[in-house]
Amino acid sequence: MIESLDRFTLAKELRSHGNTPIFIHEKKEGLQFSKFSSDMFAHVKASELIIFTKNLSGMLKAGLSLYRALSVLQKQTKNPLLNKILVSLGNDINAGGTLSSGLAKFPDVFSKLFVSMTSAGEESGNLSNALSDIGANLDKSHALSKKIQSALIYPGVIVSAMLVIGILMFAFVVPTLANTFKELGVKLPLSTQIIIGLGNFFSDHLILTFVLLIAMAGGLYSLTRTAFFGKYVDYFVVRMPLIGTLAKELNTARTARTIASLLVSGVSITRSLEITEDVVQNRYYKEVLNQAKFSIEKGAPFSEIFRMHPELYPVMMAEMIQVGEETGKLSDMLSNIASFYEEEIENKTKNLSTIIEPVLMVFIGAGVGFFAISMISPLYSILGNIG
Repeated sequence: MIESLDRFTLAKELRSHGNTPIFIHEKKEGLQFSKFSSDMFAHVKASELIIFTKNLSGMLKAGLSLYRALSVLQKQTKNPLLNKILVSLGNDINAGGTLSSGLAKFPDVFSKLFVSMTSAGEESGNLSNALSDIGANLDKSHALSKKIQSALIYPGVIVSAMLVIGILMFAFVVPTLANTFKELGVKLPLSTQIIIGLGNFFSDHLILTFVLLIAMAGGLYSLTRTAFFGKYVDYFVVRMPLIGTLAKELNTARTARTIASLLVSGVSITRSLEITEDVVQNRYYKEVLNQAKFSIEKGAPFSEIFRMHPELYPVMMAEMIQVGEETGKLSDMLSNIASFYEEEIENKTKNLSTIIEPVLMVFIGAGVGFFAISMISPLYSILGNIG
């Protein structure tokens, strides 16, 4: 599929590229729900991107031309968005463009890291190896993210389940007890009055309660994405017990792995820092990398900026970078740093659920205890009056 003004213009374009059109069929696009929904929700998964990169690298190493390799991948993929992207890339290559320029048209799918490493591979004449390195880098990053997500699923499910159960108890159990207390005319303590008030609200507005919870969760998430509130969230994340250590090691591994991959591909150190600044998520790490770029442009050692921020980057980061600068093996040292902290994160995430579980039990026990005491204390008062 190729976009063009009309059939005659398209035929002229095809002949200019040495192709002979046999039949041209115009595809009219109406407002169809199926197309609207597929365009709206279509996305390329990380696993699909990894497979695409590795397969493209393999076919180039096997001797296929870039255009032919993209055509084969386009026929194989079942993802409509990736299919559309591959058609666009094929058209760009056929028109004399480069793969990196075609990838840059889809920033939501291909990161600056992906595009820059591809561009460096094209310039060095070693595109297949560059794509192989990109695939390996994406694979490691995806595996690391999945391990962290897997470790957080258990506490997330427990907290969500207890929240739903708690609301349902307030909505159906508390009003029954409240009516009993009202009939007996017992004087209620403040904690019991608060629980009964919440129970009455949840009972009368149960659907509204869940809607408000979802809206609050969405609102909090949106606030954390803003610059003002986001910087406070990023500040607390790196200083929280347990989570803070994991966040520091994750950002250190990402920084080292990204810069190492770019340097090996032939990207300059300042450009590597710019791209890495986009890869890391925490704003404080972005600021450090931005400072590092300006420091290097002024002639300062690369290791200096990391040594100035021990609260974000471990001391080993600066020391190994310094060794890499002195020996001329900076990319190797950064790869070693990344591998070390990736292994540390893997070991910590294996036991994360076990560590979080007792903390969750303490909070849940405290909540259940408060509820039980608040609802049982009036019963003791009633029994005391009877006695």
